[in-house]
Amino acid sequence: MQAYTVISGKDIASLTRITREPQALGPHDVRVRINAVSLNFRDLMVVRGDYLQGASDPVIPASDAAGEVIEVGKAVTRFAPGDRVMGSFFPDWIDGDVTPATTRIAPGAATDGVLSTERVFAESALAATPPSLTDEQASTLPCAAVTAWNALFVAGGAKAGQTALFLGTGGVSVWGLQLAKAAGLRAIITSSSAGKLERARAMGADGLINYRDTPEWQDEALRLTAGEGAHVVLEVGGEGTLARSVAAARMGGTIAVIGGVSGFAAVPVAPLALIAGSKRLQGIFVGSRRMLEDVARFVEVAGIVPVIDRVFGFDEVPAAFEHLASGGHFGKVVIRVAK
Repeated sequence: MQAYTVISGKDIASLTRITREPQALGPHDVRVRINAVSLNFRDLMVVRGDYLQGASDPVIPASDAAGEVIEVGKAVTRFAPGDRVMGSFFPDWIDGDVTPATTRIAPGAATDGVLSTERVFAESALAATPPSLTDEQASTLPCAAVTAWNALFVAGGAKAGQTALFLGTGGVSVWGLQLAKAAGLRAIITSSSAGKLERARAMGADGLINYRDTPEWQDEALRLTAGEGAHVVLEVGGEGTLARSVAAARMGGTIAVIGGVSGFAAVPVAPLALIAGSKRLQGIFVGSRRMLEDVARFVEVAGIVPVIDRVFGFDEVPAAFEHLASGGHFGKVVIRVAK
């Protein structure tokens, strides 16, 4: 099989295309031909050496893939050759509460990921691809869509008629906008690009905030909500935005802490702002296979089409990483593995 490897901390320049022997198939394993892989900010963190876990040896990057089953182990019952599938971000987190054991392994950081022409998965780590989606579109679900779903509806408990605030127009925020509007929520989104904000408006965003023109964007978020604030804030910025996200949440609201695009340094958040506002900081660590299955059903029923900024070929993997690192994307960056 063909694959790419990276060395944690050696950046995008360490991406190397290699050939490996296919992995042996166990009785409960499924061999999948990888047709598409989508990238996440986490993948940049891995190559930069900033992620929670890393490997000293070269590792196959990326966690999110969709493809077709080409072989199954003798004890497999959930899938058959020809089935279209997606890999779950956490192969051991099937359902229920998050635990250290269920999140111990996540492909593409300390262990090999999915940026290869084929991969062996445990059958329990796979979910069926929504019939309406292409593999390129389906590859965007396992991390970004699940994270947005968890933040909004599982941890955030959002309901129709409530307001969600999304920071930026990366993969999780754009997925969140799509899910929120399909579920009847009011959506506010921020960006430094007027063009991106207009694209968000065309997707149904109810409120637009250019944070370059309005540095104190939390005040504008409050104005757009008649002083109340958002029920759920999808906080992806980290040290540069967390305090503002807390201020932009309504009393009793949830700040779903997802990422740290601006950094992960310690951020002072006044306890009184949380206590007096009865606000909740909730860390979001992607989600379970059950959440992936739930969001896949919702996408199918609601007719949601994932937003893909650009699709790169398997020969263009370094360029795909560079494009993601540039921050110029709107939605997801995808690599088409199969020709």
